[in-house]
Amino acid sequence: MRFTTRLFLVQLAVVATVLLLCTGAFAVIAVTQVRSAAEENALNIARSVAAAPEVRAAVARWSDDPGTPAAADLVDGALQSTALAVAERTDALFVVITDDHGIRLAHPNAQRLGETVSTPFDRVLGGAEVVDWEVGTLGRSARAKVPVLPPGGGGPVGEVSVGFEEGSVLDDLPSVLLAIGVAAMLALGVGVAAGSVLRRRWEKTTLGLQPEELTALVQQQSAVLDGIGDGVLALDETGVVRVASEAAERLLGLDGSVGRPLSALALPDTVVSAIREGVPLHRVVVGHRVLTVDVHPVRHGGRELGDVVIVRDHTDVAELDEQLSSVRTVTGALRVQRHEFSNRLHVAAGLIDAERVADARAFLDELLERGSVATAVAHIERIDDLFLQALLAAKASEAAARGVSVAVGEDTLVLGELARVEDAAAVIGNLIDNAVTAAARGAEPRWVEVTFFGDGDALVTTVADSGPGVPTGRDVFAPAAEPEDDRVRGRGIGLPLSRELARRLGGDVWLIDPGGQAPAASGAVFAARLPGVLRASAPDARDTTADTTDTTAPRPEEDGS
Repeated sequence: MRFTTRLFLVQLAVVATVLLLCTGAFAVIAVTQVRSAAEENALNIARSVAAAPEVRAAVARWSDDPGTPAAADLVDGALQSTALAVAERTDALFVVITDDHGIRLAHPNAQRLGETVSTPFDRVLGGAEVVDWEVGTLGRSARAKVPVLPPGGGGPVGEVSVGFEEGSVLDDLPSVLLAIGVAAMLALGVGVAAGSVLRRRWEKTTLGLQPEELTALVQQQSAVLDGIGDGVLALDETGVVRVASEAAERLLGLDGSVGRPLSALALPDTVVSAIREGVPLHRVVVGHRVLTVDVHPVRHGGRELGDVVIVRDHTDVAELDEQLSSVRTVTGALRVQRHEFSNRLHVAAGLIDAERVADARAFLDELLERGSVATAVAHIERIDDLFLQALLAAKASEAAARGVSVAVGEDTLVLGELARVEDAAAVIGNLIDNAVTAAARGAEPRWVEVTFFGDGDALVTTVADSGPGVPTGRDVFAPAAEPEDDRVRGRGIGLPLSRELARRLGGDVWLIDPGGQAPAASGAVFAARLPGVLRASAPDARDTTADTTDTTAPRPEEDGS
């Protein structure tokens, strides 16, 4: 049996039980009220008869007579006539009048006149009013007994007893119970209708799932949401967040998003618009993270239930891409240098094979003086680290194609060599790329100057350019508003990523001078501090072997070869 059916039957049983109890209680109350009304009516009639002057006078006269009155003397008497008239007028079962010895002076049955009443009368003659249900010669009835006082005052001289038949008292009870029963049936019908509506509403809300299925669904949901690194947001058809995993709130920088509409969350407009339109976003920057946002509509039984938003963190992937891009650039430059150096060695070897030793020595001396491969970076000899040389040479080659020259600042001083090549290449390469882009948009001459400083194990880099500078009020480290953002600086996600990577190392990337100020307009100056990327350089092998070289060995030209 389905849960909703069981729930409906239980609800119906509860409603029926409550109605049965209420009906029984109302029936008891109705019977009690009817009996009380009959007793009150009998008491009022008895009081009225006992207070009548003619009744008081006649009862007092018969009480003064020491003998027992004869029935023949009472049957046509005033008391009998009064009692019969009152009984007929009020539909009472009987109206009985007695003297102070309990002798009937008036009775519906004339044959009972002159006899002693069958019920106790001592309390009444003592001055008390008695209301009770008793069984007499006319059957069980609700009766009231009231003492009759003499006209001149004094103790009771008789009593008036008025009774209503039990059957007549309860004549109105069936109609009352019928009304109660009808009300109970109507209430039961309302309960059945409400239960049916509630059942259908439950099945519609839960999509027909049973409680055990809902329990399993919640368990599975918790396992899925907590067991994956991706963030998950579930929105209903009105755009209100109903489910938010911890990963989603962490990646999107949210707190307490469940139960809030999407428009009330602190999210970039591009993300909100993409979710509403169901368009996926690739490599969007939220805070300091690069995210991919996928939106999947949810339907069940042809009904739109909302959307599920999958948030993936691509920050590490983007950083690796930046690092690999820089390393790839350097690798290409080194490959070109290796090829060129190989060609130079072939030239030197050819000169030696041709026994042109003097020309070969002159050629090698020239190589030692200006380097193995010509470079487009001015003053590159100020840098000892080969990787930095290769990185600058590669970037300078790309910049030259855009009409921008690259130079090394005269204050450059780095004592050590790179230990974390990828991290340094990602940050420095991005700063140089941005500077070249800015310089290419400026006026002639177009240049970029890179200066390196060593601070213990930290590498400090400044990059200046001849571009138009950073416009006032623009945050170049803020995420791009659109993927096609056309700003001079902060293009795409490079600068936010560079800053994030530097901060992970314990350093930072910042803007020293926005530039662009009249009258001497100049480009911007950026700086980066990268702790832990330098290590002390090893002693030069040539220095350690200099003293052990056999200086007496003849030169090639000296031995005539």
